Formats: sequence, C-alpha cells, structure tokens
Amino acid sequence: MARLTIKETEGYDEQLHSDTQYLCSHQGMDTELVDRLVLQLNRTYPQILSDKEACKFRSLRIPTKARLLELLKDLHGKGDDACHEFYRALHIHAEDVYFSLPTRIRQREMPDVRRAMTEAVIPERYVLNDRGPLFFLSCFSLAVGFAILYYYGEGRRLICTEAFLHCSAMRLGKDAKDVFISYVEVGKQR
Repeated sequence: MARLTIKETEGYDEQLHSDTQYLCSHQGMDTELVDRLVLQLNRTYPQILSDKEACKFRSLRIPTKARLLELLKDLHGKGDDACHEFYRALHIHAEDVYFSLPTRIRQREMPDVRRAMTEAVIPERYVLNDRGPLFFLSCFSLAVGFAILYYYGEGRRLICTEAFLHCSAMRLGKDAKDVFISYVEVGKQR
C-alpha cells in the first residue's frame, strides 16, 4: 500500500505559504490583477476580506508587491478556507499564473496516489466482464435449449421440436451442430 507524504496532504494554507515567494516575484501579479483578486475576495466572500481590509490592500500608495505580501500573510492567518478562496479567485482571473504555481506543478507531476490505491484494492469482479451482453444472452439461450431438450426429450415431444432444433443449430459451430442434428434424427426414429 502506498504511503502518503506530507506534501500530498498539505492544506491550502500550507500551499499558499509555499507559493508566497513565487507569487510576489511573478511578473503577472501586477496592480490590476491584485486589485481584481482583492475585489473578488471582498465582494464574493466578505467574511474573508472586509471592506476596510479591501481598501487597505487596494491602496495605491503602497507598492503592489508589498500589498500582495500583506494580503497573502493575512489570508494565511485566516486559515484554509480563505486560502482556498484566494486560489479560486486566482484561477478565475489569471489561469496562467495559477497553473505555473510550484504547488500546482508538483501536483501535476505527482502520480495520483488515491487512484493507484483503488486500483490495487479492487480486483476484477467477474471473469466474463469484457465479453458483453450478447455473450451472456447466447449462453443463457444455450442453457435454456438444453433444459428444453432434457425435459421434453425422453417422453413426449414438443410439436415443432425438429424445426426448432434445426433453426437453433444454424448459429452453432460444426461439432455442436452435428450433435443437435443427430439428436433430432434419433428423436425421429423413436
């Protein structure tokens, strides 16, 4: 069974802490994008970023990198949900930045541990899974045919047994066809 590492189970606040340096140094994180992220967090989730905090993080007197660093520290302090909403806003407004984050690259390169675990745990249930419904119907029909032959073969016979068996034998292989036809011929001689 595969072991989970710390990096695979880290929350959004740990991911944001890991991505902070990259986000502050990325050229795509300009003033306009930071403003859009702050507005997204303030308007959609006012419990995460209040109006007062939004005004502070949108102030043009402070350089953009310093505002972004303060925003990220503030979100990191508010917990996992706030960090998750920041990632959602970043994904909406700047997909190229979002997909170039170190934590996202690491997640793409990492094999999916959960999928590998489920594949190892669940064995193939049935041997005939890949044969399909037509195979099942043909086997079932063959079994019903043999049951009818066994039940009606010894004593009385069905009205159209010979015609039924000749038609049934058309779809079978050569050896099975010979058995059916010989059975019909023996039944006629009685």
